[in-house]
Amino acid sequence: MPKVIFEDPEGNTIELEARPGQTLLDLAEEHGVKLGSACGGVCACSSCHVWIESGADTLPEPSEAEEDRLDMAFDVRPNSRLGCQVHVQDQDLRVRITPESLETWYNEHPEARAGRKA
Repeated sequence: MPKVIFEDPEGNTIELEARPGQTLLDLAEEHGVKLGSACGGVCACSSCHVWIESGADTLPEPSEAEEDRLDMAFDVRPNSRLGCQVHVQDQDLRVRITPESLETWYNEHPEARAGRKA
């Protein structure tokens, strides 16, 4: 099974085994990774914006809908993708969660703010 390494702006790193075909957002939610999803993962926002640090060349190209949503994101880079649209293939990935996505996660989980790292 492919491995996905998530890194967040707070300095947390978690390595997970993923099922091929599983989205990054589903994997993150299944394991408590702080990846925002304001629209619930239906490609209607850009809150699950991530940067694929390695393994991007193994992924299918983004759809037109994903590219349209990325236009709404902050700090879009050539390796930007939406976690709800990236389906893990059979290769490992290293994924950096954007600061905006982390902030969205905290907005969705206000009870977690008290223990938030500065």
